Amino acid sequence: MPKTFPTPQLVIFDCDGVLVDSETVSNQAMVDNLARHGLSLTLPEAMGHFVGGTMMGVMDNARKLGADLPQDWVEEIYAETYARLRAGVGLVPGILDLLARLDQHSIPTCVASNGSEEKMRITLGQNGLWERFHPQAMFSAHALGVAKPEPGLFLAAASHFGVEARSCLVIEDSATGAQAAARAGMRCLGFAPHGQGAALADQGAEVFTGMQEVPALIGLT
Repeated sequence: MPKTFPTPQLVIFDCDGVLVDSETVSNQAMVDNLARHGLSLTLPEAMGHFVGGTMMGVMDNARKLGADLPQDWVEEIYAETYARLRAGVGLVPGILDLLARLDQHSIPTCVASNGSEEKMRITLGQNGLWERFHPQAMFSAHALGVAKPEPGLFLAAASHFGVEARSCLVIEDSATGAQAAARAGMRCLGFAPHGQGAALADQGAEVFTGMQEVPALIGLT
C-alpha cells in the first residue's frame, strides 16, 4: 500500500527551475562566460556543477575546475545573466494550474530562493507571479543572509506563516535545496524534468517529473 501524507499547511517553492523555466537560460550564460575565462563546459556539465549553488560558491567551484576569474566576476556574471533573463523566460509547465489548485484548498504558498530579489523580479515579474509572492511570501538568501543547503530559508518561511516544519512541503529541483529541506525537517518533492532525479533522491526527495503529479502526491485528488 503506498505511503500517504497529510495535506501540507504551507508549500514552499524554489524559484529557478520550479516556478520559472530559467535554469537553461542562466546556465547557458554561465557556459558562455566561463569559456571566455578559460573553462569549457557543456550546458549539462554546467547544470550538474552549479544548479542550486550560491554565486560565490559557483565562483569557487569554477576556479577549482580551471577558470581564471577576476575578483569582480560575480558582478559580471549577474549582469550577463540578468540580461539574458530579461530577453524572456517562461513559466514551468503546469505551475499556474498547481498554484490555482492550492489556492482552491486555501493552502498558502511562498518562494524561497538562493537567488536575489532582483533576479526574481525579472523572472517572476514577466510572468505575473512577482505580485503574488512579493514581499510577504518571498524569502531570498541575499536578503536573509543564509543560503541552501542550510535550512534557514525554509525555517524562516515556516516561522513567518506560523507553520511547523513537519507540516511544510518543499518543491525543489536541486540537490542543494533538497538537502536544505531535509535539514529543516520538511517533506521535499524533487522536480526532475531533465533527469536529475538520482541526485534529488540521494538527499531524501520524492522525485516527480511534472507539476500535474503534485496534487495526488499531497492528497488533493
